[in-house]
Amino acid sequence: MADSDYQDTLARLRRIPPSLTLGVVVLASVAMMSLDVGSDYVRPVRSVLAMIGTPFQAAASLPSETIDYLERYLDRGALIDANERLRQKNLQLRARLQKLASLKTRNERLRSLLGSAGSIDRHVQIAQVLSTNPDPYRHRIKLDKGQNDGVFVGQALIDAHGIVGQVVRVESASSHAVLITDPNHGIPVEINRNGLETIARGTGRAATLESPFLPANTDVREGDLLVSSGLAGRYPAGYPVARVDSVSHDTGQEFLQVTAKPTASLARGREVLLVWNRNTAPSRVDNANKESAS
Repeated sequence: MADSDYQDTLARLRRIPPSLTLGVVVLASVAMMSLDVGSDYVRPVRSVLAMIGTPFQAAASLPSETIDYLERYLDRGALIDANERLRQKNLQLRARLQKLASLKTRNERLRSLLGSAGSIDRHVQIAQVLSTNPDPYRHRIKLDKGQNDGVFVGQALIDAHGIVGQVVRVESASSHAVLITDPNHGIPVEINRNGLETIARGTGRAATLESPFLPANTDVREGDLLVSSGLAGRYPAGYPVARVDSVSHDTGQEFLQVTAKPTASLARGREVLLVWNRNTAPSRVDNANKESAS
């Protein structure tokens, strides 16, 4: 009997019009929303339904969340790669910028040298410094110009600020020069202020010359400019050599203790000027070399 009653009940429910069922559901929904707004009777039911529905919501949102995560991960990898490329590019640009700064400084030095060459009435040629002697007591440099370029022993070297030294050995494509700070080197100079002649001798220190034979009553002052006097014919006259740095006198000593700082950039310059006299221009030196060779 129970089964037949159940079947009869289902049959009667199927005969209910769908519109009536929809209306009942709508009315029930409206009634529950009204109760939810106006009172707290429905809150426990809503909480239970929310708890039951949470797993289903999580399962429904899992595919979209997975896709979002993969997209973020792939974007992060692309960003990492792009950041690494930018970092490498930045390093390259910074290295290039350093090279440009070096070239700019070198161009400024060359302009200074050419400006110095334009202010003298002698033939000059720019030479590159290939190497320096590591011995602290032998201030020597090697140049990229030699006998093929007309370089000769005793030839003066200058830079944009003053006398650097002189050539002491010549090879076919290079030459060697001694700096004015070498302890075995001396250059005849005169005090530009009063014309007093003396000797500026190297001390073995890169930034110091000395004038050891000035009597105690000599008129020399700190700041005086020492210029080449032209005596002995090694160096052309009138070129800056050094500026007096200190003047002292010990009681009982016959001579002053005078030190001077070279005006040339001896420790920093990578280019120098080879100076020819009018009667020793490169063409004439080349002819003399050819004649001596023949």
